Amino acid sequence: MSVSPGSYDFTLQRRADFSLALQFKDSTGNPIDLTGATIESQAWNEKRTRKYADFAVTYTDRVNGQITIGLTDVQTTEFPDSVNYDVLVISAGGLRDYYLEGVITVSEGYTA
Repeated sequence: MSVSPGSYDFTLQRRADFSLALQFKDSTGNPIDLTGATIESQAWNEKRTRKYADFAVTYTDRVNGQITIGLTDVQTTEFPDSVNYDVLVISAGGLRDYYLEGVITVSEGYTA
């Protein structure tokens, strides 16, 4: 199945833990069953010459297409003011499709 990735930009705080709950649905609004799939997600600079982090992925409800991606405070400390990310779904049969992509804006925060 070929997928056109959705786009979602968000803001996180530097030096803070972060998590984002996601649910993937098909074009008719039905949840995509992620049983047997592997999810990978990474944050990179725009030119993809430097990787800043691998997101931790938690499978919260595979049948209903629900996962949570997360970063630790140590990981977000190293982020510049803007990074790009995506979410790659690898099916049980090995097909690779990007389901989501976007830009992360990093807010400084002042308490250290």
